[in-house]
Amino acid sequence: MVGLPERARIDFRVLGPLEVTGRDGPVRVPPGRQEVVLAALLMEINRVVGSSHLVDLIWDEEPPDTARTQVQICVSRLRRNLADAGIQASIATKSPGYLMRATDDAIDLHVFNRLVAEARVLAGNGARAEAAERLRSAVALWRGPFLTGIPSDALRARALRIDEDRLNAIETYLDLELELGRHHQLVGEVGRLVHEHPLRERLRGQLMLALYRSGRQAEALEVYRTGRDLLIEELGLTPGDELRSLEAAILGGDAALHELPGQGPIEPAAPVVPSPPPVEQPHQLPADTADFVGRGDLIHAAEEILTGADAWRAMGVVVIVGMPGVGKSTLARHIAHRLGREHFPTGQLYCDLGGTRAVPVETVEVLGRFLRALGIPGPMIPDTLDERAEMYRNLLSQRRVLVVLDDAASEQQIIPLLPGSASCAVLVTSRVRLTALPGAHQLELDILDTAQALELLGRVIGAGRVAKESQAAVALVRTVGGLPLALRIIAARLAARPHWSLASMVHRLANERHRLDELAHGEMTIRASLSLTHDGLDRSARALLRLLSLAEGPSMPGWLAGAAVDDHRPFPSDLLEPLVDVQMLEAVAVEPTGEFRYRFHEIIRVFAREQLVALDDAMVRVAARERMLGGWLAIAEQAHRRIYGGDFTVLHGSAPRWQPPPGYVEQVLADPLEWMDSEHVNLCTAVEQAAAEQLHELCWDLAATLVTLFEARGYHEQWEKSHRQALEATDRAGNLRGTAVLLGSVGTLHISRGQPDRARAVLARAQALFQQLDDRHGLAMCHRDLGLLDRQRGADDAALDSYQQALRGFDLVGDVVGRASVLTQRAHIRMRRGDSAIAHAELEEALDIYRSAGYVGGQAQALRRMAQVLAERGESAQAEQILTDVLAMVRRSGDVIGEGHLLRNLGQVNTELGRFTQAREMYVRGLTVREQVLDHGGAALIRLDLARLMDRIGEPAAAAELLERAIATFQDRSMEPERGQAERLLATLTARR
Repeated sequence: MVGLPERARIDFRVLGPLEVTGRDGPVRVPPGRQEVVLAALLMEINRVVGSSHLVDLIWDEEPPDTARTQVQICVSRLRRNLADAGIQASIATKSPGYLMRATDDAIDLHVFNRLVAEARVLAGNGARAEAAERLRSAVALWRGPFLTGIPSDALRARALRIDEDRLNAIETYLDLELELGRHHQLVGEVGRLVHEHPLRERLRGQLMLALYRSGRQAEALEVYRTGRDLLIEELGLTPGDELRSLEAAILGGDAALHELPGQGPIEPAAPVVPSPPPVEQPHQLPADTADFVGRGDLIHAAEEILTGADAWRAMGVVVIVGMPGVGKSTLARHIAHRLGREHFPTGQLYCDLGGTRAVPVETVEVLGRFLRALGIPGPMIPDTLDERAEMYRNLLSQRRVLVVLDDAASEQQIIPLLPGSASCAVLVTSRVRLTALPGAHQLELDILDTAQALELLGRVIGAGRVAKESQAAVALVRTVGGLPLALRIIAARLAARPHWSLASMVHRLANERHRLDELAHGEMTIRASLSLTHDGLDRSARALLRLLSLAEGPSMPGWLAGAAVDDHRPFPSDLLEPLVDVQMLEAVAVEPTGEFRYRFHEIIRVFAREQLVALDDAMVRVAARERMLGGWLAIAEQAHRRIYGGDFTVLHGSAPRWQPPPGYVEQVLADPLEWMDSEHVNLCTAVEQAAAEQLHELCWDLAATLVTLFEARGYHEQWEKSHRQALEATDRAGNLRGTAVLLGSVGTLHISRGQPDRARAVLARAQALFQQLDDRHGLAMCHRDLGLLDRQRGADDAALDSYQQALRGFDLVGDVVGRASVLTQRAHIRMRRGDSAIAHAELEEALDIYRSAGYVGGQAQALRRMAQVLAERGESAQAEQILTDVLAMVRRSGDVIGEGHLLRNLGQVNTELGRFTQAREMYVRGLTVREQVLDHGGAALIRLDLARLMDRIGEPAAAAELLERAIATFQDRSMEPERGQAERLLATLTARR
């Protein structure tokens, strides 16, 4: 890396999550107070940080009386950790607080600042290329937002200022590289940055200039219009002088825009060949273990299989097998992190298959997750296992991806998840030997040997403490049988009790094992460790552990702790700290809010549930479960309201809600659809759990609310599964309204899947139930969907009748968004009948409703339909402007399918305007988008349109080639009307030859 010493000495990394590296690798800093203290000292390295300042950072409000003592304890532990790790840094007590001494190069923040300063000098001396390279090296030090996950509002405020330094460095090297004439290379990078930071005018101007110099004037102006609208919408401001001046210069073709400093004008841009959308590169691995020890021979063997010479001839498959608690998942994650970025740069896929749970994850669901992670929109993912597996193999055929399958149940679960390409590799963990897995290498994972176990123990409780009681330490390792999980649990208990001797722990554990001597050795060891730790917790922590075991999802947000014990404190994750400290829970990730996510080891979950049944009565268990599930419903309900602007186009029930902390909800619902998507596994699991526990009212309400996500992201499989489970619950309970709501939703699902007959039959059943219940809102939703079915089959009169009944119903219950959806759909019939003025007026009403509600998805639908009406009336220029605006909207929302539709519409409109070059560009870009997401039918439609254009501009040979490919696709997909159109045009072209 330019500007760094030959051997970088960075011990502390704060440009991203806080990381500490010692002589033997990563050093674990316990989350919470110790992280805050260390972060504060690092930010003021070689300067005194006052004790009162540290207290304020840890406790934003009302610090306890023992606050200064707790800070002293944190500093003491940090000193010991740094010394044990061999880090050349020290923390001195110096009035009025503490001073961390270390070299500037020991912390990445100081290295970053030095590189930026060096770049400034280079740029001042005219060395632009060297300056840009130095700045890129500085930015490359960043691994995410500054001090990600540190739980301190005051530190986060400081972090925002330092994050701004990173963006300034990026914008500066982009300016330098634009001055060097690298506009072609920068378009993609700057485009991604503008997407991430849409309100930064300097970045937007850089993208406009790069596009303009690359011969893409229309796109440069589109970037300006999008930014202008966004600034007005978000901030009520217009673009600044520089951005407005740049737009004017582009419109006027100002020659100065093509001038490079000291180099004269750049060469004219070559014709544009649109680049494909960026390929998704998923990085799904859970965090590595900071205090990982040993296993060197197994790591070497696995890496040789996955990346060695033989791996280039056949796909490497490694299966790590071993008893519970021996560290299979930990080893797999460690290997995956070692190999990921260097050997598998185009992605790492990960899934916990739940092989040891009562119901393992279905393979078809895993494939759906992987396909979405690889960039395939939900509606484009096929329904069957075989089709998904084929699409998955095709996507991975030209990529180097590592697939990690944790806790596999059987070969049958895994085989469809194997890529077909030798460029990929697979890492599996399982408790059973998967001998029938083709080409797999089995690695047997055994217990830690004494030296490795002692090293692990020393990393947790301190090497000095182990050395002081070396014989007791060896005895302790033998007592836990060398099992890593058991050792970590016991070591965490000792770390929390520094006054306990190791010998006393050996005695305690031996007594507990004797009580459990009827168990198998591995199970006995873990149970003994768990029992000691559980019994040593205070009463409230024990109760929380037991109740949290009711949560079924793969990971847990912190608010679930508050729901479990009905505690409404603003930071309920504080309740979990005692459990994390003793390794009964694992903090596995950091949410965008800075809150941690947590996970049980499955053995600990089973143990906690056994304790729950033994110690807590049924009423306590039922109440806790209802609160946790009610919390999921409460946030999902809020998410729907924020997307649609209220409780519109959704029906709710009377199940009790439990409200998580308002501040947390406000943060996670900044992007409500993204929150639903990120939590969709937990949300669907909550529906399944509610159904199993016969919480039928809550079950149907949550399932129906999740349609907001299912419909937007095309999660048809989850839609069907959740509703099937909920319907079983409402049928058993005789819950007619819940059944009616779910049937209506299933009808919408069948419409989305293109199954009109099934949709009509289910909607008729829902309609009959809603009539029986005199539920006007439910009836309105049924009439709307029945109207859509009639419209799709060409029965316009029947459709208009259904739409009119839907409008009356929505108006009666005050569902304005429901009304707008009917007006938007009905406009299609108005257009078909030549009533474009009425269609336009109704679309304007719908658009006003959507805007007042803040429903962006509805705005995009209404605007696109309005553009079609305008184009039909010959007002193509106005239609083109609207479509351009809608294209920016769908790109911001990540709607790739919508982008493909709009690019095709823009191609059609530009053709009508006689702008054949722009039309061709739009078609080619739309075709690229469609092919990227494997929408072959949509791609064929664009080829047909593009062939018409090529024929029109005098390129019949190119048109014929496009038609031949389109016809083959239409034939494969039974798209007979489109096939007929293409064949007739091809016959016309052939006859002219």
